[in-house]
Amino acid sequence: MNQHVPVLLKESVDLLIKNKNGIYFDGTIGFGGHSSEIITRLQQKGKLIATDKDIEAFVHSQRKFADDKRISVYNASFTEIDTIAKIEFIEKFDGIFVDLGVSSYQLDNVESGFTFREDSPLDLRMNKKSGISASYLLNNFTQEQISEILFTYGEEKLSRKIARFIVEKREVEKFNSTLQLKKIVEKVIPPNYVNKSLSRIFQALRIYVNNELEELKNFLDKSIDLLCNGGRLVILSYHSLEDRIVKEKFKYESLRCVCPPKTPICICGKKQSLILLNSKPIIPSDLEINKNRRARSAKLRVAEKVQS
Repeated sequence: MNQHVPVLLKESVDLLIKNKNGIYFDGTIGFGGHSSEIITRLQQKGKLIATDKDIEAFVHSQRKFADDKRISVYNASFTEIDTIAKIEFIEKFDGIFVDLGVSSYQLDNVESGFTFREDSPLDLRMNKKSGISASYLLNNFTQEQISEILFTYGEEKLSRKIARFIVEKREVEKFNSTLQLKKIVEKVIPPNYVNKSLSRIFQALRIYVNNELEELKNFLDKSIDLLCNGGRLVILSYHSLEDRIVKEKFKYESLRCVCPPKTPICICGKKQSLILLNSKPIIPSDLEINKNRRARSAKLRVAEKVQS
């Protein structure tokens, strides 16, 4: 099995763990890369709660950590952190971590439906039992809707032309496979840029069908509330849309006042909830990128809950 190589592993865990007997949360356990390192840093009273909505990742990690009573794994979205905290009788976490990347296993495994390098079902859902598939989207959404999704979530400049070709093609044959979509893109995009466009398009469809950006916003709100004083929120993202959401949320929560600049007295009632631990994101070294090309776009942001 080609498993996900954990990105910025040491940096992430070094910044996450302050209390070795604390309670921590990993919202995207995947195949256990970061969680394995977190567990090695924790002492016997330490606890790790982990989630993943991908069933294969969940089953793998559940088996991997079956003999360690310090870790509990749930087949759920990280947005359910508040519900899981109640189930585990946890009031606050000492640290919360999420790696927002898609695992190498998912990207390379044909059956997972995330790769365009081989023909596979055009699905792109993390949880195959929830929501709509990418094929349903392409077969049923309007040309304008498809174009907007490709442009908004994939920043694809030729989104309108691609959307038009998709709508024309589905009148003849419904979309079911990744190869069908790939052929459409190859008609529109010059050969040297096909793979980059395919990456953007598949990213856009994946983000939309999994509602990733709204889930991230929801998760950040809940996580800040569930952090203990001095607890840390560590987020690893891989594209600008995610990183922008994290950056803006961290910046807003680190402000003490949001009144207009010339307001003589603060009347906004804003309270600072976070302290930024890095003004600029931490990025992988050249050495790490050379070893793992998929790390090249990674950005790590860390914030700490204000002592109240």
